[in-house]
Amino acid sequence: MQEASFSGLIKAICYIVAFYYIFKFLARIFLPVLVKKAVEKAGENFQRQQQYSQDNSWQKTQRNNDEIIVNTANVKNPRETKKVGDYVDYEEID
Repeated sequence: MQEASFSGLIKAICYIVAFYYIFKFLARIFLPVLVKKAVEKAGENFQRQQQYSQDNSWQKTQRNNDEIIVNTANVKNPRETKKVGDYVDYEEID
């Protein structure tokens, strides 16, 4: 059975502090590079999606030049409101 010692506690605290400062130093060096690459990749994905959607919409308009579709389902049926109850105005009695 092993016993905890004061010197072992001091070593553990020193390792934790050293690891913290090394991690902080490396993060300060490499984190901006990683964030920059992530932002660039997200921008490329966004541009690719925009280009894809523009290409698809352009192809749809070229194919459907003779056909016009009007959705009249919402025009015929106006939005119905639900009536829950009557409005009652209360007055304070002194």
